[in-house]
Amino acid sequence: MRKQQFLPKLYLLLLYVFFSTGINNLAYSQKVYGTQSNYIYTESLEDFPNPERGFYRYSETRSGNYVTLKPEELKAFRRENTVKGADYSVYSTLVFRYFVMSDFVETDLSEAFLDSIAIDFRAAREGGVKLIPRFVYTTSANRGDCGAWICTPYGDATKEVVLRHIEQLKPLLQEYSDVIAVLQKGFIGIWGEQYYTDHFGDASTYNGQGKLVNKNWRDRNEVLQALLNSLPETRMVQVRYPQQKQRYLYGHNAPTDSPALNESKAWNGSDAARIGLYNDCFLSSYSDVGTYSDYGNDLTESKIDTTNLKPYLAGDSKFTAVGGETCRDDWSPFNKCEGNAVHEMERMHFSFLNAHYNNKAVNNHWVSGGCIDEIKRRLGYRFVLREAIVDNQIEAGGVFRILLKMENVGFASPFNPRLVEVIMRDIKNGDVYSFKLKADPRFWFVGNFQVSEKIHIPSDLPKGKYKILLNLPDPEPTLKNNPDFSIRLANECLWEAESGLNSLQHVCEIN
Repeated sequence: MRKQQFLPKLYLLLLYVFFSTGINNLAYSQKVYGTQSNYIYTESLEDFPNPERGFYRYSETRSGNYVTLKPEELKAFRRENTVKGADYSVYSTLVFRYFVMSDFVETDLSEAFLDSIAIDFRAAREGGVKLIPRFVYTTSANRGDCGAWICTPYGDATKEVVLRHIEQLKPLLQEYSDVIAVLQKGFIGIWGEQYYTDHFGDASTYNGQGKLVNKNWRDRNEVLQALLNSLPETRMVQVRYPQQKQRYLYGHNAPTDSPALNESKAWNGSDAARIGLYNDCFLSSYSDVGTYSDYGNDLTESKIDTTNLKPYLAGDSKFTAVGGETCRDDWSPFNKCEGNAVHEMERMHFSFLNAHYNNKAVNNHWVSGGCIDEIKRRLGYRFVLREAIVDNQIEAGGVFRILLKMENVGFASPFNPRLVEVIMRDIKNGDVYSFKLKADPRFWFVGNFQVSEKIHIPSDLPKGKYKILLNLPDPEPTLKNNPDFSIRLANECLWEAESGLNSLQHVCEIN
């Protein structure tokens, strides 16, 4: 009789414990050791938007018919969408923006055109996204009757016009650098891809000289220097080919085995630390259609050189912004899941890819091949909190100790500055106190790492119980308090969408 009464009571007690502790207990476990607690957290495999990474949305506008971006449209990109031609859906916090300046090939940019660009940047701020701008003069191939698929003239501008336009754009690029994820070099050639150009050396064999000469390198370097000068030191410029960075840093005779950037010089504000790569024919041939080519100089000829340039980019890209788009299916099966698609993204530290192109030829194969979900999650950074050891109670004026054991399971680390803060939120009245850590997420490379710091608590901090949270906001004042620009950890039940904070599910008492 007593046993029959005990079982229902035990059952009710178990139900009470489960529901009173809530679902969060499924996402972490806690052990108390003296004055500290040790938490083990559960990784999430969910796909979700995070700043400055992932599949980007494509957009373009033309000087003759400028259509500005709308905040509502950009906000919608942050929600799950399936773009035309894709067999998969994406969350997007990046928007590629072609600014086609076909009306200004021989003249200054108009004030109306510059004003419209400013509207686009403000829309990005309001819409919770960042732009990847590329300024070009033409995106149309001249079919002509030259016997090749593309003929001259190509339609880009002279160096003098390009430099003048960069000078005009500089105030905008400075003012709105907060919503520029990275600036692509553009300007030169059709599509801004630095190849089919009327004024900077035509490397094609059927229309041009088949290589680049010393003057071409000097002219291209001058444009790159102007673009670097147009931005704050905290922002990067992407070039189209790895050799462009080598020839800019080391001169037109630089060999393809020139040294890549290393950790000691990463993110130090130098030109070497601020040049990344956009690969617009990723996984399309062994050389990615000339991406990994040596384009020669006065004394040497053009040739493919994957032997040196692929390892160069693999090393350099650990510390710089890399992204682009797929192109064609010529390199099948190596662009498939069972080939090396994920391996190449990991090796070259890809942060973003075009969600629109080329889905039919390449991207949709990642759906049928079974790796699209991994690619969506791993483009750029993806931080998982594995374990935390934190103080349970301290004295006001004392030291709060925190140890975070984390893993970056993405392809890359963040390429722009990012703050790390411990937030203490008073459980009773909701007052928030923020403490900046020394950690720099740009150095949170792929793999395991730890964040171990001591926070000196002010003696006048009100006594009470405080919930402990982790904040990874954008450092720009215009974006810092906007949760859309804060990093979410890839863990179950830690993210607070309204605040943009990651809860450690811990309470510390200040005595």
